[in-house]
Amino acid sequence: MSRTTISERGKVPATEDEAESDTPGGKGFSRALSGVALVVAVGSGALLAVGAFLGLYVRPTSDDWCALWKARDLGVLGISADFYTTQNGRVTNAFLTGLVYTDGMRGAKLMPAFLVVALGAVLFFLARAALRALGCPQPPAVLLVAAVALFEALLFFAGTRSYQVLLWAPATISHTLPSLIGLAAVLGAVAAARSRRPWARNAAVATAVLTGLAVGMLSEPFTMVAGIFALAAGLVCLPRLGRAKDWYVTTWCAAACVGLAGGLALLYTSPGARWRRSQNPEKPLTLAELGETFRDWWRIWQTIIDQWAYLGVVAVGVLLGLGIAFAGPSGARDAFAGAGRPRRVPWIAALLPVPLIAVASLGVTYGLRSGYGPAGWTYGRTWTNFLVPLLLLLCAYGTWAGHRLGRLLRAPGRPAARAATLVAVGTLALGSATALVQPVYTLTRQTVHRSIAWDLQSARIRAEVANGATEVTYRPLPIASLAEPFFTRVYARDWVAQCASRYYGVERIRRP
Repeated sequence: MSRTTISERGKVPATEDEAESDTPGGKGFSRALSGVALVVAVGSGALLAVGAFLGLYVRPTSDDWCALWKARDLGVLGISADFYTTQNGRVTNAFLTGLVYTDGMRGAKLMPAFLVVALGAVLFFLARAALRALGCPQPPAVLLVAAVALFEALLFFAGTRSYQVLLWAPATISHTLPSLIGLAAVLGAVAAARSRRPWARNAAVATAVLTGLAVGMLSEPFTMVAGIFALAAGLVCLPRLGRAKDWYVTTWCAAACVGLAGGLALLYTSPGARWRRSQNPEKPLTLAELGETFRDWWRIWQTIIDQWAYLGVVAVGVLLGLGIAFAGPSGARDAFAGAGRPRRVPWIAALLPVPLIAVASLGVTYGLRSGYGPAGWTYGRTWTNFLVPLLLLLCAYGTWAGHRLGRLLRAPGRPAARAATLVAVGTLALGSATALVQPVYTLTRQTVHRSIAWDLQSARIRAEVANGATEVTYRPLPIASLAEPFFTRVYARDWVAQCASRYYGVERIRRP
């Protein structure tokens, strides 16, 4: 991420005619490759468009009820203080929650579209920066768009909690938005490394501290995942190991770790966090408890592995690698394992993310078990914190494989092999996107039907309140395994019902 650790702009690739002149049929294959990528991009983009549009049909449930009345009655600073002193200590989380719910549900309805667009833009430019750093010729933009679109579609719709990961603002603020912030911070660090302004790097390091501090008070799972990866990256890029010529990468990673640790310390020592721990006392880490944590961890990974659609991110990575191979002149340096040392990715750096993801996911599993008990591992919305680096790694491995395969296919006289490869990889990528159609349809039907029923009921409740009613009836409208009023028989413990009553301005809500 510095001028001395990454290439500047690399060798300017030859023109298309020069690049393809020694590869009979190369232009036709490139056009076919772009055509397949366009179909993948359009299909994945359509799914994302539906998900973004569904934000307009989001209605309050579970934590929404509390966030709505607190943002209305306490304001942004008031809800931030409330989280710090009485809830969980997540000050940044509370601040963002206050902003999102300042104008009722409008911010929560726009949140899905913001996540889709912002995450897609960050991933696109981060991918271009990574290819430039490796000295790769830039492939057709449609290949990058296809990779980003399918990545997002799989992240949002292939899991067990699609509604919570994309549409439910309390979960997206805690577990989806942090990944966007982290990737944007990395992109900013890369831009600062390439900048010719002398103050850019210092500003990036200072920003890393502040960003880490904010994220540390936003999401404990992401703080742990980000801290593990930042620490590993900083150690791998130590100048003494010969992989970097200066201290910029290590300094930036250290600054991020300092910020994350500081934010987590402020969160952990807050009155709200102490209160929350008192409600769910942590069990001692005995061998039996450790064994149960490993069993929960394995259940999570069984669930992920059983979803074959995730292989689509490998397939779209292969398409991207093929595009890189056919974008450069024949015999171009292999950016992943070629002779040029500055552009070579060492095997330790290529394989290190695997154990890091395993350790990070195990840490998330332990936190879930500590906070939610034996059923904690089922809280799939928290898996996003390590699913993002997992899908990025799978895409990177697919790109490496596609690039190596593309160099072989560039040899003259292999049109059949090219066609077979394109059909196989394209079918897997398209099949992965197609597998998401049914989950998206189910999500659409449930979300729209609930919004219609909720609007009718809410209009009736508001009419009764306008006529002076102090108690109203509410029929629970559950969705996505989230709590609704009357989730427990004891009203004093029914925090959802109490928040709903404060939202409507009545003393109590009752069952019909």
